[in-house]
Amino acid sequence: MLVKTYASAVFGINATTITVEVNISTGTKYYIVGLPDNAIKESLQRIETAIVSIKMRMPRQKIVVNMAPADIRKEGSAYDLSIAIGILAASGQLINDEISDYIILGELSLDGTIQPIKGALPISIQAKKEGFKGIILPSANAREAAIVSNLAIYGIDSLADVVRFFESKEDFQPTVVDVRQQFIQRMNNYDVDFSDVKGQENIKRALEIAAAGGHNVILIGPPGAGKTMLAKRLPTILPPLTIEESLETTKIHSVSGHLSAMDSLMTVRPFRAPHHTISNVALVGGGTNPQPGEISLAHNGVLFLDELPEFQRAVLEVMRQPLESRSIMISRARFSIEYPASFMLIAAMNPCPCGYYNHPDKECICGTAVVQRYLSKISGPLLDRIDLHVEVTPVEFNELANSRAAEKSEAIRNRVIQARGIQIERFKNSVDMYCNAQMNSSLLREVCHIDDRGKELLKNAMERLSLSARAYDRILKVARTIADMEQSENIQNSHLAEAIHFRSLDRENWAG
Repeated sequence: MLVKTYASAVFGINATTITVEVNISTGTKYYIVGLPDNAIKESLQRIETAIVSIKMRMPRQKIVVNMAPADIRKEGSAYDLSIAIGILAASGQLINDEISDYIILGELSLDGTIQPIKGALPISIQAKKEGFKGIILPSANAREAAIVSNLAIYGIDSLADVVRFFESKEDFQPTVVDVRQQFIQRMNNYDVDFSDVKGQENIKRALEIAAAGGHNVILIGPPGAGKTMLAKRLPTILPPLTIEESLETTKIHSVSGHLSAMDSLMTVRPFRAPHHTISNVALVGGGTNPQPGEISLAHNGVLFLDELPEFQRAVLEVMRQPLESRSIMISRARFSIEYPASFMLIAAMNPCPCGYYNHPDKECICGTAVVQRYLSKISGPLLDRIDLHVEVTPVEFNELANSRAAEKSEAIRNRVIQARGIQIERFKNSVDMYCNAQMNSSLLREVCHIDDRGKELLKNAMERLSLSARAYDRILKVARTIADMEQSENIQNSHLAEAIHFRSLDRENWAG
């Protein structure tokens, strides 16, 4: 008897429906065809033991399982439940005409319990698009899948529960998630705040500019100056995620398996801080079974690289293209997968190996050549793609001991939202462009007008600092953001001067 059930496979951050055809006929062997990987080939041993554990019978006949389309490689153990239900239906132990109305997914344990899967959200989106009545999947993934409205999501704990569901011996209620209420409740759920930072008003100003325009930042200063503390608080002043951004971010984290059973929706901007020993594949994504890398997990959020010169140079260089295109294409011989990677880069580094070059109180033990060699670990093309170069100086004792309350993140965020509102209106007719940092060359010429005095100021800066054409564009973008923060229609010379000030690492002989 031939029975069809339906499962789903995730490629990139999108899902493809897989038809699982099970046929039982005269014979004695089991076959799984349709480009299954080893985890799927081994599934029959898990399925047989699980079926026996719930007091049902594994057919001792020829069983052929075909997974269509046959030209797509199937990977992972999430097909166990769909195959098991197909075998029970094909052998006449489970009779229900609605089996084909549901996507069925889950990894089976030997005792029949069901283990969580990855990618429940994109699977749910695709199931709704293709008109399925609902999805049966592990309880741990139910809230994540239930984000999609008008689709019945049933969280199940065991194979026996799935059999009872189709036999209608017990009532099962679909999981319901109020996405908008959950989003509103958790959108400002941060554990840190800018008011925790004493002093460093100039650094806070730089990070506010970065947040207002979506600009990349590098913080350079001695140990203990507060670089990491400031970087961790950057997401608290960024505009809240929109529902669309939240869904897109959640899809990426769902595919990578980073969502817990209670985190059905990403409501705050992600903050990723990989260790400097990370490989280039882990950073940009890929691998034997391609997964999103850190730059994609930071999509719509912040990627923080602490101790930047300690990263392998090859690892840093692979970021150059994603920083411009805001996506990463993983290409292999038989397929290509594109992951989104629109993130703000914030990097931190010491000015020299000992960390005390230019320190007001402590003496640096590094020679000029050592400092230059240390700074040269970061390539010019990568620095060109970082808009704001900020020197962080130690906080004086009087500032640390001051009991005066510092400005809260909420107040800074309100100003950032106001500046972003101007940019959203400016780019309303542009596709996939929301902030000044994303401007292309044609838009730059259109919206970044400067007068003759401004041109002269910029010309002198270009000549004195030996700036590249890309750095010229970055200065104009930052100046435009500063003008937006002051609600100025035109870029003033003061805006240009402040933007030029944030190119400290471009200065000739900066390290002596």
